[in-house]
Amino acid sequence: MLQTKIKNYFSEEKTASFKEEIEYARKHQIIDESSVIKEMDPVSRFSNAYIERSDKETEEFLGEESALFLNQPILYLKKHLNEFIYIESDSFPMIHAESMCLEVDDIFRTYEVMLGLKLQKKYEKVIKAFLEIELIGEIKVSLLFNQTDGLWDFNFALNNLEGFNEDLTIGEVLVLIYRFLFKLAETVEENK
Repeated sequence: MLQTKIKNYFSEEKTASFKEEIEYARKHQIIDESSVIKEMDPVSRFSNAYIERSDKETEEFLGEESALFLNQPILYLKKHLNEFIYIESDSFPMIHAESMCLEVDDIFRTYEVMLGLKLQKKYEKVIKAFLEIELIGEIKVSLLFNQTDGLWDFNFALNNLEGFNEDLTIGEVLVLIYRFLFKLAETVEENK
């Protein structure tokens, strides 16, 4: 699972990486404590992401965006309530995600994350316990296992993530989501 992915990730000599991977690799002695690895800007993890905007009601494609779009404030979604943002990234397999969508809920005006989570059904109790501990406020989450795809259809409110606020950029929000899902992957692995 995560340990195998991190071992493969660090199998080549890395001189720079991201905070989560470095900390995990040191914690699990995949890399030596004395290894000097520069911590990369966390938003740069998504510099090659595929980003598209679509209409929520019709799912009509509205446009493909470059990485510069990640500098937009997350408030973009409140100003464009009819849109959702679809994102694919090479970084998502590390956190057991395929892709994700971001939007604002029309009724509650909360920021929503929707994704397919590639974890086996047997981890349901661990996942639910993690969510109870990690999410804050009035928790808004939907977690359903899809037998056909073998994925969890996982939706949650960004407003429930510690550190989330509307001053963040879309890129910073992706970092927040990534860290949350990385911690979930680590928790599942520790509770196998």
